[in-house]
Parts: sequence; C-alpha cells; structure tokens
Amino acid sequence: MLNGVTLAGMAIVAVLSMGASPMDALVSPHPDAAHAVHDAEHAVDYAWETYHRAALGGTVASPDIQLIVEDHLHESRSLVIKAREAADRGDRESVDNYLREIQQHLSEAIKGSTETKK
Repeated sequence: MLNGVTLAGMAIVAVLSMGASPMDALVSPHPDAAHAVHDAEHAVDYAWETYHRAALGGTVASPDIQLIVEDHLHESRSLVIKAREAADRGDRESVDNYLREIQQHLSEAIKGSTETKK
C-alpha cells in the first residue's frame, strides 16, 4: 500500500509532466520555458490544495509543522514569479534552477501536509 508521501510525490510528478495550455506557447517568446513554469504553477496549486485539505480536516501534525509547510508554500509561490521572469528573459538555466528549488519546497510542504498527528 502506498503512503501519503509516496502518493503526493507521484502527484507532483504527474502535475509537472502535464503540458501547459497552447496559449502559453503563442504569447511567450520562449515557449519551452513558459511551459515549464506553467507546470510548476500547477504543482504549487496542488501542494496548496493538499495542505488546505489537511488543515481543514484537522490532520496537520502540529502548529509548528503547519508554519513550516506554509513557509515552503509561500517560498514556492515567490520562486514561481522569479522563474516566470527568467522565462520571459529567455534565461533557461535560471528557470531550471528555480524549478529545482520549487520542487524541493513542494516536496517538503507535501511531506509536512501528509504527516499524521501523533
């Protein structure tokens, strides 16, 4: 049986592998980078949804864990903005670096969101 962290990780991979809308490619001078950032935005949204379900369900392990998760989620959103700016400049190396950082924060956020109370 798969645990919540494994399922969450699989969901992040699935979201990151989803394609961006065709409109992104039409309006961006750098469509590959725009697609990657768009996918990261979806992953961040998914992580927020996972967190909110846990918070509303009262299953977040502790108030301290809740604060840590929120910090990771806020940092992820900030990094998406930076990644979008880098994509607009055509700086694919920076986009990739930001996407790696986003993935790390999302992994920690989802891990914290799925940690059970003791």
